[in-house]
Amino acid sequence: MTAQTKGQLTNKRALIAICLAALMFGLEITSVPVILPTLEKALGSNFSQLQWIMNAYTIACTMVLMGTGTLADRFGRKRVFIANVIGFGITSIVCGIAGSTELLIASRFFQGMTGGAMFICTIALLSYQYPEGPQRSKAFAAWGIIAGIGLGFGPIIGSIISETINWRWVFLIHGALALSTILLIIPSIQESKDPNAGKLDVTGMLLLSAAVFALTYYITQGPENGFTSTSSLLVLLAAVVLIILFVLAEVGQPYPMIDFKVFRVRQFTGAIMGCIGMNFSFWPLMVFLPLYFQVALHCDTLTTGMCLLAYTLPTLLFPPIGERLMLRYGAGWVIPGGLLLIGTGFFVMYAGSSIAGTGWLALLPGCILAGSGLGIVNTPVTNTATGAVPGDRAGMASGIDVSCRLITLAINIALMGFLLVQGTFSYLSDALPLAGTDQLFALSKQLVAGSVKVEQALNIETLTEMHQQDLFGKALQQGFGRVFLYGGTGVSVLALISFLIFNPQKRRKQFADALSIQQVAELSGDK
Repeated sequence: MTAQTKGQLTNKRALIAICLAALMFGLEITSVPVILPTLEKALGSNFSQLQWIMNAYTIACTMVLMGTGTLADRFGRKRVFIANVIGFGITSIVCGIAGSTELLIASRFFQGMTGGAMFICTIALLSYQYPEGPQRSKAFAAWGIIAGIGLGFGPIIGSIISETINWRWVFLIHGALALSTILLIIPSIQESKDPNAGKLDVTGMLLLSAAVFALTYYITQGPENGFTSTSSLLVLLAAVVLIILFVLAEVGQPYPMIDFKVFRVRQFTGAIMGCIGMNFSFWPLMVFLPLYFQVALHCDTLTTGMCLLAYTLPTLLFPPIGERLMLRYGAGWVIPGGLLLIGTGFFVMYAGSSIAGTGWLALLPGCILAGSGLGIVNTPVTNTATGAVPGDRAGMASGIDVSCRLITLAINIALMGFLLVQGTFSYLSDALPLAGTDQLFALSKQLVAGSVKVEQALNIETLTEMHQQDLFGKALQQGFGRVFLYGGTGVSVLALISFLIFNPQKRRKQFADALSIQQVAELSGDK
């Protein structure tokens, strides 16, 4: 075997290992929502706990995203990657054997920390292993495709595993994948470091993570504790104070996690608005769509996974179209247009869910439109954000991009859950005026969690089973209708904001002047 052939084989092994890590990260985001109703029955989880099973993962990812790159540069990219792959494999196994919801949430948090760090390391390893040339483009293309497969096919993969084996293997399978990744990566990549690595912004990481956690906790627990109760208001106050402290800490930090000067660049800020817009509605709904199909429409797990392909598969098919549109019309039109298409999909889903007697087919057109919009906007958002700032700030711009995605995702999972419960509760209050408020609210939370014994909570034996199913189905449809309206309206408003930022009145022709030499010098730290 020649040295060249040996080198090519080594690179292929490294690429397979890196792609396996990207696959694991994506699967754990989209394969878990489809088994949430199963978790409610198996572990006795309530609706709030089901939300935290998802939010624990996303919040933990947010905590490590901005700091992992610095740690990898300082202590070794290969070393940090392997450590987090091992951690991801172990925490995934703990998730799979968890006997209680509390243990599952805790292990999901640590799984999110190691998963987020592992994912960021894949980018650093690819950049080192393939520094330039056509091989670099092919490697990043393969990485993007495999990561997209993890996100796009996660629901159907989770459904098949849950139906044919057991829900626990949705987590346990990552133990084997992590082991395979380690065996491939150890002999195929040499260690690399950056002797000029910057200082880790620990203060910024902790303050931002604590602020997101406090705000998410306020939204999630507010319905139970009361949004205006003393305890809830103290949590909200803590979130506000933490956000203020974070901004102050970043302004005075020589190596800030977020340099707010980059938001002076319209291209960057417009792209970040697009980033927030996609995760304002599309991915948070991914948590609740399985509940709609399984609980409101009474689909089995496998049918639910197949239906969700209409939602996720377009996100894999439409990125090339988005790139072509970018080259022809520019980010200022493509990003807002893609967001508006997502919003249109949500409004179509709302219309489909509002028609009496409709099944899962009525929801598919809206799912396809929303997925197509996300597929069009996903790549232009990242390319525009990282390309709008000087090269030495591209890493930070990428970190801001991913952090905004996950922070928006965590907050809107909580907000959509609140709207779902409140919409269901409102319908039941009108339909059963003689029932107690506390009983109806408890029933609403049981319904959206997929409970099958809710009729016992109200002592409504006079209702036939058919009437109960009809009543509960309509209540859930009203709840989901509010979620669809919220998602569609929110992303449409953000599309408009993004468009106005990209295309300011009276200055659109002078856009190049907005990226003046002086601004670039400020962003670069030059005087």
